[in-house]
Amino acid sequence: MSPAAGAWYHGAMLRHLLLDLDNTLYSESSGLERAVLVRMNEYVARFCGIGFEEAVALRRERMPAFGTTLEWLIAERGFSDVEGYYAYVHPAGEEEPLSPDPALGRLLDSIDLPKSVFTNAPMEHAERILARLGVADRFEAVYDIRFNGFKGKPHPEAVRRVCAACGVEPGEALFVDDYPMYVRGFIACGGKGVLIDELGRHGDCGLPRIHGLSELPGLIASDAVLASQLCLF
Repeated sequence: MSPAAGAWYHGAMLRHLLLDLDNTLYSESSGLERAVLVRMNEYVARFCGIGFEEAVALRRERMPAFGTTLEWLIAERGFSDVEGYYAYVHPAGEEEPLSPDPALGRLLDSIDLPKSVFTNAPMEHAERILARLGVADRFEAVYDIRFNGFKGKPHPEAVRRVCAACGVEPGEALFVDDYPMYVRGFIACGGKGVLIDELGRHGDCGLPRIHGLSELPGLIASDAVLASQLCLF
């Protein structure tokens, strides 16, 4: 830790832990999220009447202006078949690449904070993943994209709505996610955020980073998480 960075967070100030779901509670190496992205791009291609590679490029260009692919399609493409979209992108059995993870359960148990999931995925996806991992009972609540009216992370309204439902101010919560945009959105609301950077892609992101959740208990137990420009590995 760098003393020059100054104290950014102290464990005593935290009252709730908010965790993203995909590529946060499980490793990116599972391939589950990659498969989800393939189905998203297939759906975009079919809906827009374009080829797969063109859909990949179009989604990559436009989605960052919004919180999710669905939000972009609704806002710019007049899309309305929300349930059809989710049925295709998140089919039954999508959780099969994962295995039960008792170590994750023990890790979560070691963190003495109330915990909730904050995801831009629908509840049915979250429930499948949590059940497959065997950690559903470790969370007080799951706040999904429907809870936020299909405008989730990184929108300030979603951050405040979820924190209010948890009974805390944003500054009393620590949020962990694998998307820099979502972590920045939480921090912009006055919250504390840490980026999961499993493969070291975001060295220049200016956010506190950890490789995986295994590093989180030590981080929370320490005296301070450093200022946002510090890299923790």
